[in-house]
Amino acid sequence: MGIVDEDVRKVRDESDIIRIITEHTQLKKTGAQWMGLCPFHGEKSPSFSVNAEKGVYYCFGCQVSGDVIDFVREIEGLDFAGSVEFLAAKTGIPLRYTDQNEGRRRNRRKEHAEIVQKAVDSYHRRLLEDPGARPARDYLRSRGYGGDVARRFQIGWAPDDWSLLSRELRLSDEDLKATGLGGINKRGGQYDFFRARIVFPIFDVQGGPVGFGGRKLPDGEGPKYKNTSDAAEYYSKSDVLYGLHWAKAEAGRLDELVVCEGYTDVIGCHLAGIERAVATCGTALTPSHARLIGRFARRVVLAFDADGAGQAAAERVYAWEEEFGLQFAVAALPEGADPGDLAGSDPEALRQAIEGARPFLEFRVDRVLARGDMDSAEGRARAATEAMTLVAEHPDSLVRDQYAMSIADRCQVGIDELRRRGAAAVVAGPDAGSDAGALPGTGHLTPETQALRLLIHRPDPISTHLTPVLFADRLNRAAYLALRGAVDLHGARAEAGSDVADLLGRLAVQDATDDDPLGVLTRLAYLAAERAAIGLEAAARSTGDLAGYQPAISFLRTEVIKLREPVTEGAEIEGLLRWLDDHIERVEGVERGVDG
Repeated sequence: MGIVDEDVRKVRDESDIIRIITEHTQLKKTGAQWMGLCPFHGEKSPSFSVNAEKGVYYCFGCQVSGDVIDFVREIEGLDFAGSVEFLAAKTGIPLRYTDQNEGRRRNRRKEHAEIVQKAVDSYHRRLLEDPGARPARDYLRSRGYGGDVARRFQIGWAPDDWSLLSRELRLSDEDLKATGLGGINKRGGQYDFFRARIVFPIFDVQGGPVGFGGRKLPDGEGPKYKNTSDAAEYYSKSDVLYGLHWAKAEAGRLDELVVCEGYTDVIGCHLAGIERAVATCGTALTPSHARLIGRFARRVVLAFDADGAGQAAAERVYAWEEEFGLQFAVAALPEGADPGDLAGSDPEALRQAIEGARPFLEFRVDRVLARGDMDSAEGRARAATEAMTLVAEHPDSLVRDQYAMSIADRCQVGIDELRRRGAAAVVAGPDAGSDAGALPGTGHLTPETQALRLLIHRPDPISTHLTPVLFADRLNRAAYLALRGAVDLHGARAEAGSDVADLLGRLAVQDATDDDPLGVLTRLAYLAAERAAIGLEAAARSTGDLAGYQPAISFLRTEVIKLREPVTEGAEIEGLLRWLDDHIERVEGVERGVDG
C-alpha cells in the first residue's frame, strides 16, 4: 500500500535536487559537482557533495547519502510517502495510490489539518483582540510573554463558552470529534473541548497543526493542563513533540535536542536563544519519541528533574541509546527551577546548564554522592553502594568499570570490593534488593541476548531468520552457533566452552513469554545494517573507491532509515536479512580490516 511506482519515479525525476537542497544550505558548483556545508551536521569546511545529473548527494563528513526523496525525508522528518507528497506538491504532480483507501485517508488528514488551522487562527485572534481575554494576556505578560511572543508561537485563548468555537467553525459532528476540538453532549448538541484556557498549538514536524495544549489561569478550575485527546483521529501524544518543527533546524546543525516538560519551557528556551528545545505533550518520553528524536539529532539533553524519575527511566534510556543511537545527558538546573522560569530570570544560567549537561549516568551518580555522608566510613560505604546500584544498570561493562574506579576514589573504598558488589548488582538486576533467593539474571538484555533467549524458549518464530552476521558480540555469536549446531540446549552447553555454557544456562532460566520476535529481529537487523554501512564507508574512504562501495552503502543506509519506522510484518526486513547473509564475508572482512 502506497504511491504508484510510476508516480514516485516521476516525482524523483522532475524534482530539482539543487533547488530543494539550497533551501537548507548554500551550494557552489565545482566541476560536475555541487559542494556545500552539510545541513545534517555542523562543519566549517564543505564536505557535502551533490550530483545534479544523477540526482544524488553524499556527505564525506557524516556519510549521509541518497536522492531528493531521501533528502526531504531526512531534513523534514517525513516518512517515504510524505516525502513524495511534499515534492509532488512543489512540482504540481498529481499522485495515484495503490490503495484508494490510502489516498482518501491522506486527503482526509489534509482536511483535518485545515480545520485545526482554522481553530489555531480563531484562538489566536481572540487572545489578541477579545476584551474577555484580558486575564489571559495579563497572565502571559506576568511570565514575560507579550504580544510579540504570542504571535511568534501562535498562542491563543479559548473563552469560557461551551460551544463558541463549534458555532464559529460550523463543523459536522464527525469532524468535531475527529479533530479533537469538541464532542457531542447527551442532548446531541456540540461542545468545545477547550474552555477558559490559554491554548498552545501543537504542530507536527512539518509545521502542520495537529492539536493543542490548554493551560488554565491560576484561579481557574480543573487540571492545570489539558491536551487534545488521543481519541482524535490524527493525534497521539506519544508520537508528537511540541516545538520540533521550530527546533529541527538548529538540532540538525548541532546534532542535539533539548527535551523539556512544558510548553512554556520550550518558549523560554527559544527566547533565551536555545532554539533546539522541544517538550513532550503531557506524557513521559516514549519509544516513538526516541525514534523521532533520532531522525534529527543524536544527543538528547533532558532539561527537567531526571533524578526523581531516574531509576524508572534508566532502563529505557540505555535501551534507546543502543537501539536508536542516542546519547542522553542531563542539564543540572538549579534546585526547584524549570527552564521557562530560568529563561526569564537568568537566561545565561539556563544556557550554561544546557551547554554543561552531563551524561545521564554521571549526573545520577553525582547526585547520590553529593547527598552522601562523606565524613564517616559508614556513610562513604553506603554512598558507594548506592552509586554502584545505579552503575550496575548500564549495559557496557567498560563504562561500569570506569565509574567504579571514580566512585572508589571519591568514597575512599577498595576498588576490588566495589567491583565485586557491582558485579553482584548486575547479576541480581535493579529490582532484586536483598532477596538472596531471586532468580539469577543476565544483567542488561541486548537484542542479541534477547534473540538467544527466544532461540532457547521459542525458536519457531525466529530461528529461520537468524544468521551469524546479526551477532556482533563474540560470546553471543558463539552461543548462537552452539545452539544452531546442537540438537537441544543440553547438547549446546555440553559442546560449548564454559563462558558460552554459563550464558546459555542463565538465559535458560529466564522467561521469554513477553519477548517480541519481530521487534528483536528488527533491532538486530537495524544494528547489523548500521555496522555494515559504517565498515563499508570506512573502506571506501581508505581505498578511495567510493563508486565501488556506494551501491551497497546506499542500500544499507536506506534500510536503516526504513527501520526507524515501526515494522509490522517480517516481510519488511526479509530483503535486508538476505542481503546481510549473502554479503557476510565481504562485510566482516571489511570490519576486520578496519579494526585491524
